[in-house]
Amino acid sequence: MRRLPIAAVVLMAPLCACMQQGPAKTAFVPISRPAPDDKVPHGIAYTCENHKEVLVVYAKDRATITFGDKTWRTEYQGESNGFRYADSSIQWTGRDDLAALRENFGTARPLAYNCRPTRRTT
Repeated sequence: MRRLPIAAVVLMAPLCACMQQGPAKTAFVPISRPAPDDKVPHGIAYTCENHKEVLVVYAKDRATITFGDKTWRTEYQGESNGFRYADSSIQWTGRDDLAALRENFGTARPLAYNCRPTRRTT
């Protein structure tokens, strides 16, 4: 008779090990872009399609954008349903948590697209 309870415990042990022990302690917190007129610099790293990375520092109607070995200082341009920062050679545009870096002349070829914020840098 004593073998039955021991056998039951041995069979139940692997099942208990697979069960979640409690609620997850980390919750997804989206990284939001600051308001254009915010004076405090906020740096955000974006990961884009094809594992490209764009680093952006937002501060007082400007964004300093670094992609590869180039850096641009852009001005905020009002958009009705998103955001747009531009200078004479590039534009950083997007909506919510999706952005793209494009040339600002000719065909407006994308340099980096489907960019999503992944971490804060400052």
